[in-house]
Amino acid sequence: MLFQKAMGMLNTRLPKVISPGTHAIIDYAAAAAFFIAGARAWRQHKRAALAALFCGAMEASTAMLTDYPGGLVKAIDFDTHGKIDAGFAGLVATMPNFMGFASDPQAGFFRGQSLALGAATAMTDFRADVHAGRRERQLNRRVAA
Repeated sequence: MLFQKAMGMLNTRLPKVISPGTHAIIDYAAAAAFFIAGARAWRQHKRAALAALFCGAMEASTAMLTDYPGGLVKAIDFDTHGKIDAGFAGLVATMPNFMGFASDPQAGFFRGQSLALGAATAMTDFRADVHAGRRERQLNRRVAA
């Protein structure tokens, strides 16, 4: 509940300065960070490694399925992606508790990632026209031809 209140405050107070393309880059970078953390923790802390790999797979698959620059399948609209991201930030924060390593040092990575993902979500303009740049380039090509 505290996390939801904090996310609500972030969402209403932060400027919407992240474009769909930039958000895609952030999504893939976050997925990479989860995969790297999972690989690094594999030998010493299996639960943290599995949690990180799960989060990386979730982040990467959501990014690949979203209709924005960098999305591959375009099955999820960008506004819905924003709602998924908000829930995912909360899930990331609870993974150490769920997987039983909340008091271990590895939990800090998940809490930090959760805050970063929440801030990126709060600062993204999910109502932006994700195809505006593509349409402008197509129009410029037609005019030039």
